[in-house]
Amino acid sequence: TSDEVADATVFLLSDLSRAITGEVVHVDAGAHATI
Repeated sequence: TSDEVADATVFLLSDLSRAITGEVVHVDAGAHATI
């Protein structure tokens, strides 16, 4: 949903994500994990 994308974006723009580099974030309600 758009809320999930917004939550991921807010996290990635926050100081909490300062150690994250070069990551792929799947925001698809877990559908990627079932493949």
